[in-house]
Amino acid sequence: MKCEELLKNLSYECIKGTVDREITEVVNDSRKISEGCLFICICGYKVDGHSYVPEAVQKRAAAIVVQKEVEIPKESDITVIRVEDTRYAMAFIAAAYFGHPADRLKVIGITGTKGKTTTTYLIKSILERAGYKVGLVGTIETIIGEKHIPANNTTPESFLLQKYFKEMEEAGCEIVVMEVASQGLKLHRTQGFTFEIGIFTNLEPDHIGPNEHADFQEYLACKGLLFRQCRLGIVNKDDAHAEAVLEGHTCRVETYGFDAGADLYAEDLKLITKPGELGIDFQVKGKGIEPFSVEVPTPGRFSVYNALTAIAVCRHFQVETSQIQQALLGAHVKGRIEMVPVSDQFTLLIDYAHNAMSLKSLLTTLREYNPGRLVCLFGCGGNRSKLRRFEMGEVSGTYADLSIITSDNPRFEKPQDIIEDIKTGINKTKGKYIEICDRKEAIAYAIDHGQPGDIIVLAGKGHEDYQEIEGVKYPMDERVLIKEILEERQ
Repeated sequence: MKCEELLKNLSYECIKGTVDREITEVVNDSRKISEGCLFICICGYKVDGHSYVPEAVQKRAAAIVVQKEVEIPKESDITVIRVEDTRYAMAFIAAAYFGHPADRLKVIGITGTKGKTTTTYLIKSILERAGYKVGLVGTIETIIGEKHIPANNTTPESFLLQKYFKEMEEAGCEIVVMEVASQGLKLHRTQGFTFEIGIFTNLEPDHIGPNEHADFQEYLACKGLLFRQCRLGIVNKDDAHAEAVLEGHTCRVETYGFDAGADLYAEDLKLITKPGELGIDFQVKGKGIEPFSVEVPTPGRFSVYNALTAIAVCRHFQVETSQIQQALLGAHVKGRIEMVPVSDQFTLLIDYAHNAMSLKSLLTTLREYNPGRLVCLFGCGGNRSKLRRFEMGEVSGTYADLSIITSDNPRFEKPQDIIEDIKTGINKTKGKYIEICDRKEAIAYAIDHGQPGDIIVLAGKGHEDYQEIEGVKYPMDERVLIKEILEERQ
């Protein structure tokens, strides 16, 4: 492919050589530089790609894309392209390199603090029941046909994202549903194409700090970028930040929520309790639709929001009401309020809640089901903010009847040191707690001491199937641990 074709939709300056030359491949990893390639110099948090320019020259790369001044030997015939931002440029170059696959797919992007992961799976489930072939990109994994690829980032780097789009197109996908993190928007990972639908779920302070967002205003502004890059925006009318997120939008807008003024809304919520299972039933109403009822096998108002978001999207794909109802009733998302059948006497569930905000939301939701006891088993990650530990301890001590403090991903810290920090928070409350450092032993204790009517939450690990200790990820899946515990008891 000609260098000029790769740069077609970009503003750039060719400061050395010519763009009328053949490019063998596009790379942004210095380890993959080869003769004839185009190397994009990305300014990372730890490594600056511009420092590998001499290596690109030495290995006879055809061209480099830079945003800084670089020194190039006069005798070198390498082409040097100067752009304002190499990450932004990479998104457009990647789209061109893979043949603009997103132009032939309907890409649905979901942004918001909570609900992204669950909602992507709900949308996928409904659309597949209606006969569509759907790809997925998100926090847990990327799904292309039968292939499941574990995720490193919620929103992959633009080059990898375009590669996935290409593979999805080749696999026969018509629609892609993906999580769009604020960090992904900030770092231009989703540039180079237009979303068919952009969705906003909700916004609360999160991801603010070094290497993330400077403050809440930046976090909000980055979320809003999605609505300048989609044809239709669907937003949660109930969220206090909905109008601010839409500021400067360039798309058509629809709304959903509990507000009867929304285009699509839910009412008549009824909590459902079955042996070992919690759910909720509600009525869906709105402009241009016949009201219908929906039951979801997960608890609480946020489950209604997730389902309502999925319905708001799927209305645009001629999906029948019965297909929506059946898909939502059968949908389960790994590690997101995931019920694990253990006993008809009490309910056990796994959830990814790993900060104070998500844990409070989960525990207050479960409290609405009037459990005999609400038991919360959790730990906190090592080499992360101690404040999170204090806050999670205080939340669990406040809202749970019993907290079981255990280990999460200690990383390079001693698990007991993390537990002591959690206890600092929990001791601000009158909540009862015990500490069992080994997570399997802690889960076994929770199961062995489950009482009729209890709701037991295993919080923090969710979909993760490992425990990170001293830089090594050891296999540890809570579903497997539960199975082993039950087999040992038999």
